[in-house]
This record gives sequence, structure tokens and C-alpha cells, in this order.
Amino acid sequence: MLVNADFTQRAAVAIHDYHWVASPQPGVERVMLDRVGGEKARATSIVRYSAGSSFAPHQHPGGEEILVLSGTFVDDDDSYSAGWYLRNPPGSSHAPSSPEGAVIFVKLWQMSADERSKVRIDTRRPDAWLQENGREVCPLHASESEAVCLVRLPADALLFNASIENSELLVLAGSLVEAGRHYEPGSWLRFPSGEHPQLYAAKEGCTIYFRRGRLIGLSSEALP
Repeated sequence: MLVNADFTQRAAVAIHDYHWVASPQPGVERVMLDRVGGEKARATSIVRYSAGSSFAPHQHPGGEEILVLSGTFVDDDDSYSAGWYLRNPPGSSHAPSSPEGAVIFVKLWQMSADERSKVRIDTRRPDAWLQENGREVCPLHASESEAVCLVRLPADALLFNASIENSELLVLAGSLVEAGRHYEPGSWLRFPSGEHPQLYAAKEGCTIYFRRGRLIGLSSEALP
């Protein structure tokens, strides 16, 4: 399956474009933002758990990255509410569930093979945020190949000041504006290297998930 699989092109999915697709697990649906592969895929998705839904124990050979957007997500015996960021490294396994229901942002098969550490960050903690160049930043992950963070932009602030390398973002609060178009919470955008998007925060400001760096998991060596 290929969804927004040409990574040389810009891709965008606004919340009003969401198309929920049932997963193999009853009670779990997903919006496919980008995807290369079948059920074992390099994938970026919004996943919605209905109350009481769960998965059987399974492995993630290519790793899994999660940002909890709403509700409560249970990863084995630990519960995570909205704002928690999780990284389960390649080779890890778990049995996720949601007794109350949850919506999460998920990235699969997009980690370097040498990543080993589990990461758990509560982005609601004030001490998780730094002041940086007129904006607030919550660092989530950094390596030679990629950097991941949350960013809070004040009103009218430009997101990019120059051309960029491969980048993607998910709007979490407020809105981003480009050429008069507003990207509301839930909007996902991906940009290839060399673009210079003229995105700026609306009057209410904007909070985003932001990733930049090398694209991982697109070759036959990464996917089964």
C-alpha cells in the first residue's frame, strides 16, 4: 500500500480530510497520513482506540514513536494521558490498550537500527520546555539522523526562516497559516528538502509536533 509515498513532494492532510480505516484489531481505527507497505509498513498515522480496545502482544522490529493526543493510552502496565511522548526502540514489544479510549499519533519503522533506549516524556511539565530564538521548544529526541520536538510559536511568528531539510509537523493547538489557508489542530504536513514554506502562527499562536532529518525506513533493508 502506498499513501503519500512520494517523499520528494509536499504532502498535507487537514483534519477535515481524515478518512478513518478499520485496523485488523476490533475497536481500533486509523487515518493513514503516509504509508509504504501493508500491515508491516513504514507508516505515519493517527490511531483511535475505542474504550476497552487492545492489541495482543507484538513486536516492533523498526521501532515505534507515539504522541498521545487525547484520552489515556496504556503501554503494557503504564498509563499515559494526553501530552505524553513515547519511543519504543527497534526490537521492542508491547501489548497496548486503552480502557477509556484514546487518540494517538504514531510513526512506525522510522528509527535508526542502532537506537536502543525507551523514551517517556511528559510534555505537560513546565521544566520540559526551553526558550529558544523567541519560541518555546520541548526536545523529544536528537541524533545524527533526526531531531524531534514540540514547538510553541507566538502570534505571527514564522516557523521557517530559510529553506529546509526533510521536515514534517502535526498541529496540536492554535493554527498555522500559509497563503491565507489555516491549518487547524490535527493537520499534518510534510515537506521535502529545499522548500521554504511561508508558514506562520495565527493570532492565537500555535503548538506543533515537529520532526526534521533524514528519511528512515524507505529501503528494502528496513522493511520486511
